[in-house]
Amino acid sequence: MAHYQGLIHRYRNRLPVTESTPVVSLNEGNTPLIELRNFTQRIGFDGRLLVKFEGLNPTGSFKDRGMTMAVTKALEGGSRAIICASTGNTSAAAAAYAARAGITSFVLIPDGKIALGKLAQAMMHGAIVLQIQGNFDDGMRLVQEIAAEMPIALVNSVNPYRLQGQKTIAFEIIEALGDAPDYHVLPVGNAGNISAHWMGYSEAVGQQTAACGLCEGQCPYLGGPAMATRRPVMLGYQASGAAPFLRGGPVAEPETVATAIRIGNPMSWHLAWAAVRESGGWFDECGDAAILETQKLLAQTEGVFCEPSSATSLAGFIQDLKRGKIRSGATVVATLTGHGLKDPDTAIAQSPQPHRVVAQRQAITHLIQQYL
Repeated sequence: MAHYQGLIHRYRNRLPVTESTPVVSLNEGNTPLIELRNFTQRIGFDGRLLVKFEGLNPTGSFKDRGMTMAVTKALEGGSRAIICASTGNTSAAAAAYAARAGITSFVLIPDGKIALGKLAQAMMHGAIVLQIQGNFDDGMRLVQEIAAEMPIALVNSVNPYRLQGQKTIAFEIIEALGDAPDYHVLPVGNAGNISAHWMGYSEAVGQQTAACGLCEGQCPYLGGPAMATRRPVMLGYQASGAAPFLRGGPVAEPETVATAIRIGNPMSWHLAWAAVRESGGWFDECGDAAILETQKLLAQTEGVFCEPSSATSLAGFIQDLKRGKIRSGATVVATLTGHGLKDPDTAIAQSPQPHRVVAQRQAITHLIQQYL
């Protein structure tokens, strides 16, 4: 069996790299596509529902797919440092891939608005962490200004190489299923991910990339035969407290328990709208209570522990299923963007507290019998 070496190695003919490109990889990608059976039965869906569990990437989120490309191209271009604004997952991935490349990483995060699991990753990987008194959108504005003035590579999703890496999710899903699903559902924050998924599906059916609004003419990186016969309907879900796509414009003070999508001014606004409109899909929103309820239901029925922002995709799907908007018998894939261990405080806060018992067999047996 060949040694898997990461998504750039696997999809080299579909990515903007050459044989001499210095690839920076942590063997990301190749994440499991898990079919949900208990969960599907509980929500009353008669089709196939599968989750692409991106929480099993090296730093625990889908950001690794884009970061392997962004840092690879930064190194190829001679950069000795990278910078990003982050709600957590981007900072963790940027710090890890910068460490792997032997360059410096600077990350701007909102003070007090980042899950501790993600902050710990950035710190342990040696990033220079700057906690700003502002939100993600303030940080995004600052890093764009800094990168324009200093010799430092910006690795947020405004960097086109990020989307190139993230599009490989679509390739993996098609390879696993034999074709694209009927629907693909995602959480939406900065909106790069839904844009990248659409790019991947469009390339996989041999479409000109102009069809997904990303460049003119035939994509120079599209190689090999077409991988799929169709593209899915794209559904993007936001947390109600951070839902600019539902409000028609930026949200000044976004707030939600789903910290990874607590973004009020998405950078990939136009690309995301293009993906939804061209696929015949839509955006919708979910409240925090529904997001947390879905996170717990998934963990307790299927053993899949995702962070709250990831559960937004399934919470939105459940809403639309109840409204009759999802076709009966359809095949649906949901992207779970990050692992639940990214935000342990939120998980613990919504779970029953551990039982305190004396270290005696009789006491423990008595407790167990209450659950049998």
